[in-house]
Order: sequence, then C-alpha cells, then structure tokens
Amino acid sequence: MLTDEQIQTLAAELAKSEKTREPVEHFSKRFPGMTIEDGYRVSRAWVAMQLAAGRKVIGHKIGLTSRAMQQASQIDEPDYGTLLDSMLFTCTPGQVLSIPTDRFLVPRVEVELAFILKKDLKGPDVGVEQVLDATEYVTPAIEIIDARIEQFDRHTKVMRKVYDTISDNAANAGIVVGAQRVDPRTTDLPWCGAILRQNGNVEETGLAAGVQGHPAVGIAWLANKLAPWGETLKAGQIVLAGSFTRPAVAKKGDEFDADYGALGKLQFKFV
Repeated sequence: MLTDEQIQTLAAELAKSEKTREPVEHFSKRFPGMTIEDGYRVSRAWVAMQLAAGRKVIGHKIGLTSRAMQQASQIDEPDYGTLLDSMLFTCTPGQVLSIPTDRFLVPRVEVELAFILKKDLKGPDVGVEQVLDATEYVTPAIEIIDARIEQFDRHTKVMRKVYDTISDNAANAGIVVGAQRVDPRTTDLPWCGAILRQNGNVEETGLAAGVQGHPAVGIAWLANKLAPWGETLKAGQIVLAGSFTRPAVAKKGDEFDADYGALGKLQFKFV
C-alpha cells in the first residue's frame, strides 16, 4: 500500500498534468505493488485538491461496464470516478455546442445515459428497484474521457494498468447533457439506443442494454461500492451509468451528433 505522502505526490502530478496538458508516466510502473485501493486513494486526493481550488462535486461516473473491457483491464468489476462542475457542458436543442479542445490531452467521446437523483442512495444493499425509485429522470449524456497518465509507456510501450486509470479519476474529463428527460419507470431503459456520428459519418451505435443488461445495475453497484468509504450518492447528483459504445477519438474540428431517437440529440464540436 502506498504511503499518504506518495498518494499526495501522485495526485499533485495529475493536477499539474491537467494544467500543462503533459501526460505523466505510469504510476504502476513506479510502484509495482500498487493496488486498486491505492488508485482510489489517489483519485480521492486529486478530487480534494480540486475542491480546495473551488470546484464542486456534481456526481459520479461508472466505467469499464462491459465484460470485454473488464477482461482487457484484468478486473472483474467496473470502476468509478467523480464529476465536477468544471466538467459540465450543456447543449441547446438545435444548436451545435462548442467544446474547447485545449482543455484536454487526448479526448475521446462515449455515449451513455445519465441518472439524475431525487433521493440519496446509500449502500450496502441498494438494488435496481431502489435506483429507479431514487431517480428523478434519465437523460442522454456524452462522457468525454481523457488520460492524464499516458496510455502506453514512453519507454517500454507497455499499456497502462487499471490502477493508473482509477488514479486518473477513471479517465473522466467532461460530460455533455441537454437532450430529453424521461421517467425511468415508464421508459424501457435497456432498449434506449443511440447513433453516434462523427463529421457526418456513423462512428458507433449501441443500446443501453450493453451496460450490464440494464443501466441501473451500475448505479446500484456504485452506491454499494461507495459505502465502505462512508460515501453516498446524493439527491441532485448526476450519475453516468457507463458507455454502451466504444470511445471515439476526438480532435480539433471534429463535429459529433449523438442521436438518441425519441430522447433527442446532443450536437457538439471540438474547437
């Protein structure tokens, strides 16, 4: 287990990387004995630094929800990170939102559903029914993922490990909302789908059933996972349930159209 001093040092490296847009080397390479718990400790230390700088927590994200991604990361469960107010972008229907590319290092776009809570969800025994009961509405959302820790080691070309991704706030960097709001009880959430177009071309399609069969499953998992840390999903927070498409690489000038059918569209461009 890493010492408190090491945790603070690594969190400070992430904070610096976010400002300089220069990726840092793998934490797991420097600390071969690093654990998943260490990764979450680094992430929490980084969040604490953001809060001290004036940012506010607006919710949480769940990642690695597909079995294929878990196997690739050599874990058997999802991971999670924290959403901050500085990450939030809101679309206006019919208009293309501008997103500044220079806020990110290597941005990628994922298609998701977001749950907005009206009640607290406190583990350890939360299930899907409790999630639906605690949700005010569900809405389409785009997660912008990014990597402050380089994907491949600059020397060995070895890919980063899950400990690195977890340390890096589960790769979260932004969230786009602004489409329709639907009742989780009257909407067949697993059948909610989207077509993601990039510069007019269909890049990805998917159904929310790709997120563990039902997107509320991950929300329940997260509420239970936070319980040992003494943390709770709060009323008013946004919780991203996990992507049901592969990430699409974004660069300056790219325009995206995420069409959720009856749930509306999210249109944005990296400028």
